[in-house]
Amino acid sequence: MAFEVLERSLELVAAVRRPFALVRLCDRDLADQIKRAANSAPANIAEGAGRVGKDRAHHYRVAAGSALELETHLRLALIWDYAKADDVQAALDLCKRVCAMLSRLAPLR
Repeated sequence: MAFEVLERSLELVAAVRRPFALVRLCDRDLADQIKRAANSAPANIAEGAGRVGKDRAHHYRVAAGSALELETHLRLALIWDYAKADDVQAALDLCKRVCAMLSRLAPLR
């Protein structure tokens, strides 16, 4: 499952490209946070895949936190009217999917 969640998280980054570009026109700080959170999820999944034990689970939990952070940033973009629901829906769906997969790999304590 680790490789599948990595692929879904990379799809998530691709799905964030359009919302990122829209938000960047209005709010560079929020856009930067979107980009950092989006990039952090697959990076931590990949790092976790190369680790063992609690260290692996830690990276998967960090990745899940980044996906949740990204979801919140995208919802903020909607609230501020920087993007429309159609612009962010695919990314929001993938955030949920990635988090669900990571919760199976590293359940919260």
